Amino acid sequence: MPGCFKKTLFALASLISFVSFILIVVAMGTPKWMTGKILCKTGADLVNATDPELVKFSGEIYYGLFQGGKIRQCGLGGRHSKFTIFPHMVKKLNTGLHVMIIMFLCVTIFFSLVSFGFCILNAIKVPYRAIKGPAGVCLWNFLAGGFTVLAVTSFMAAVKLHHLTERIANFQENVFQFIVLEERFEDSFWLCVASATVHAVNLLLIAMSGIHFPKIKSKTEEANVTAEDIMY
Repeated sequence: MPGCFKKTLFALASLISFVSFILIVVAMGTPKWMTGKILCKTGADLVNATDPELVKFSGEIYYGLFQGGKIRQCGLGGRHSKFTIFPHMVKKLNTGLHVMIIMFLCVTIFFSLVSFGFCILNAIKVPYRAIKGPAGVCLWNFLAGGFTVLAVTSFMAAVKLHHLTERIANFQENVFQFIVLEERFEDSFWLCVASATVHAVNLLLIAMSGIHFPKIKSKTEEANVTAEDIMY
C-alpha cells in the first residue's frame, strides 16, 4: 500500500487529470477560440469612407473549431449570421491543419483519461509493473501535454500564417470583400493553454511522489538495543 503522502499526491494528480479532460471538452465545444473586427473593404471603397465613417463598415467575427458567427456591416446596418466549419467551409480553409488540431485535442482527451485512471490506481495500491506506476503516469501526462501544445501551436499557425480569420470572414461572399482589422485569442483557446499547464503541474506532483523522507525513530526504538547489536 502506498503511504499517506503518495496517496494524497496521486489523488490530487487524478483530480488534475480530470480537470484537464473537462477543459479540453469545453474548449472544443465552444465557439469562442478567436474574435476579431472585420472591415467591409468593398463598401468602404465605394463611398471613399474616411476614418470616422469606417465605423459603419466595421463588423465583428467569432469562431471556434466547429462553428462561429459574424456581424457584417456594409453601410446598411449590421446583419448577424452564424456558420458551421463542417462540412463545406473547411474545404476553403487549410483542411489538413484544421482536422489535425481536432485530432490532437482528441488524443489529449484520451491520454488525460488514461492518466486519471492510472493516478487512481497508484493512489490505491503499488503497481507491480513500471508502466502502471509513476513512470507510466509521467508518460501519459507528457503525451497529453505535448499533444495540447501541438494543437495550440497549430491553431496559432492557422491564424497567423494561413489567415484563418480572413478566410472564414470571406466564405461565400461573392460581392463584398472583408479584411481583418483586429484579432484576439479568446477563452476557449486559453483553456487549452491551461490544460497543457495542468499536465506540467502533474509531472511535478509525480516527481514529488518519488521523494523518500527519512523515518524518525522513536525513543523506544532507540532504547531497544541489545548486547548482540552492540557487538556488531
